[in-house]
Amino acid sequence: MNYAELSELIYPSLPHTAEEYEAMYPARDLPEGAMVTRLGPSPTGFIHLGNLYGAFVDERLAHQSGGVFFLRIEDTDDKRYVENAVETIIGSLKFFGINFDEGVTSDGDIGSYGDYTQSHRGEIYRTFAKKLLAEGKAYPCFLSEEEIASIREKQEAEKTSPGIYAGWSKYRDWDKDEAIAAEVEQKIKAGEPFVVRLKSCGVPNASAEETKRHAVIDAVRGELSVPDNFQDVIIIKQTGIPTYHFAHVVDDHLMRTTHVVRGEEWLPSLPIHVELFEALGWDLPIYCHTAQLMKIGEDGNKRKLSKRKDPELSLDFYRNEGYHPEAVREYLLTILNSNYEEWRIENPEADAEEFKFTTEKMSSSGALFDLDKLNDVSKNTLLHIEADKLATWLKAWSDEFAPEYAYVFEDMDYLAKILDLGRHDARPRADLVYARQIMDFISYFFDEAFKVEDEYPAEAADDADKILRAYLDSYDHSDDNGQWFDKIREIATELGYAAKPKDYKKHPEDYKGHVGHVSTVIRIALMGRAQSPDVWAIQQIMGEEAVRSRLEAAINK
Repeated sequence: MNYAELSELIYPSLPHTAEEYEAMYPARDLPEGAMVTRLGPSPTGFIHLGNLYGAFVDERLAHQSGGVFFLRIEDTDDKRYVENAVETIIGSLKFFGINFDEGVTSDGDIGSYGDYTQSHRGEIYRTFAKKLLAEGKAYPCFLSEEEIASIREKQEAEKTSPGIYAGWSKYRDWDKDEAIAAEVEQKIKAGEPFVVRLKSCGVPNASAEETKRHAVIDAVRGELSVPDNFQDVIIIKQTGIPTYHFAHVVDDHLMRTTHVVRGEEWLPSLPIHVELFEALGWDLPIYCHTAQLMKIGEDGNKRKLSKRKDPELSLDFYRNEGYHPEAVREYLLTILNSNYEEWRIENPEADAEEFKFTTEKMSSSGALFDLDKLNDVSKNTLLHIEADKLATWLKAWSDEFAPEYAYVFEDMDYLAKILDLGRHDARPRADLVYARQIMDFISYFFDEAFKVEDEYPAEAADDADKILRAYLDSYDHSDDNGQWFDKIREIATELGYAAKPKDYKKHPEDYKGHVGHVSTVIRIALMGRAQSPDVWAIQQIMGEEAVRSRLEAAINK
């Protein structure tokens, strides 16, 4: 039995050859320099910030270069599959404005390089595994779990590198021993379980000087010196399902991926992937190993974002809280490219897509994620979104995530006026951060949510009803801002309060308090809070009837 006969014995009835698949998935007809990128999440039910971080890099590289960005579902680990996870992935990425040109969608695949779900591509993987078997570059391995455990014990005792490689599996060189060749043939015919392993060309346990190295270009980290792989890694599991190592190599080649964006945790696996591409006779894509997302821990030191410790790692956190996609994208650019913030200062009104994103400006060390910084970025981002568009977005968010706020959207023009409050001042107010915070911030405009949160200032508490009654009696909704405040100042002086805070500060014995204490009583009666945007402007939005109703309620409580 030779290599070709072995491959035919294992995979006898495949519909296409490797050459036919090459013809079925030809080189893409794209402009010179166009990049083809992909996002390949696993359907585990947890889509996280790292996925979005990588997707944003993928999307920018492809679309800035006139290339293609596609979504591939990498579900070769069937033990981790979660029902409806694919729909969650698609919905979450769509929420954040990640737009794919090809790949898996909620309505089926789009594009000519599919199927884009790895579990549907079994015949393709088997075809290329068969090619490696026929060329003597892979072999079937029948080692049991017990045998592998025994090998591991021996390796520990001998203090040699762990794993299966030259010298440890008798099936590796089956062609050199007729008895083992006969055993392999008999086991395959008997249907005994086996894995297919890559027959590595690397030298195990070689010294640093003896180890062959490969120069691999990383678009983020520059040229990497990658050692030979010597492990006979599994490429097809006993179930017939390929490993990630093998599947992504086959898929990235056939789908003509030019740039592979992934986290730096994959750097130790790079020697395996280099060898697989070489064994299959394919050019290596350009890898972009991104820095891990870090945060400052309670001890003041950097640490990785943790699924268990950090709710902000999950994209569901941002969707449920209602962070606007533009704010999240804007923030991600600040941590992805070191020159983005400088560009934004110079181009405050420009669309973020006008920024030239480059891998050279990406950090190769830990990328620091800061929720407080995101909130600051979000405030400035929302400031540049028109109030009516923001209102429409908030309604869509509420419909999906917080239907209890339905009353806020009964009058969209009213809501737009509320959201626009203070945004056109000489120093624009940046009060809005994310949807749930906005709902709380504007709640006093709605009787359904209004509540008194603060107490009247002690200096004016005893006179609260007098202040409110005098204010109500003198209230004229048509007063401009100056006329309105003159009336408050008059009320204050008539009740024994200083017309100016500085007068009270100089001679506190002469006054009960100052005009600020009086206006705070009015503010709390109307808004329930001691701090808020301009009271006169709020009243203009609320309308005279609502203002009078609030004042009467405060007096009569």
